[in-house]
Amino acid sequence: QLVSSGGGLVQPGGSLRLSCLASQIALRYYTVVWFRQAPGKEREGVSCLSPGDDSIYYDDSVKGRFTIARDNASDTAYLQMNRLKPEHTAVYYCGARPPVITAQDACQPPFRTWGQGTQVTVSS
Repeated sequence: QLVSSGGGLVQPGGSLRLSCLASQIALRYYTVVWFRQAPGKEREGVSCLSPGDDSIYYDDSVKGRFTIARDNASDTAYLQMNRLKPEHTAVYYCGARPPVITAQDACQPPFRTWGQGTQVTVSS
């Protein structure tokens, strides 16, 4: 199971840091997947990071604003979100996929639910 946390209400231009804590799997051996679902929209990939950090993908809407990272010692992944915009509002989820595909491919739908997501609301 993967549990996302760190969401909240933030003003445009603000920052949040999401965390993804893994249990029952060794996240260090998987490609980390961050995806989101906005109201009335399909789930979409945000950022993905392969084991060893040698393959990283960012959706165009978050490039230069979001940074994905992992801490293998604690089997935790992070998504640092800077310069947030209202269109980033969504429930954010983390997932894990086998490292047999590229980070870009791992960030393509469909996405199943690995655990609870965290609400990010960007509004003034």
